[in-house]
Amino acid sequence: MAWSWRYEGADGASVGGPAETFGSQADAESWIGQTWRELAASGVTTVTLVEDDRVEYRMSLQPPAE
Repeated sequence: MAWSWRYEGADGASVGGPAETFGSQADAESWIGQTWRELAASGVTTVTLVEDDRVEYRMSLQPPAE
C-alpha cells in the first residue's frame, strides 16, 4: 500500500506539489511535518492523506482563526 498527499489551494482546486509516496502513514505524516511550511508558502492551503485511492483525512495548513 502506498501513501501520498494531495494538495489544494485556497479555492479548493487541486494544485501541484511534490509527488512523494511513502510506505507507511507514519512516514507520510513525518514528511508533511517537515515540509508543510514550504507547501503553505507556495499556496497550498489543504492537504489530503491518501492510501492508494482511499482518503484517510484532510488537514488545513493555515493557522487557526482567532
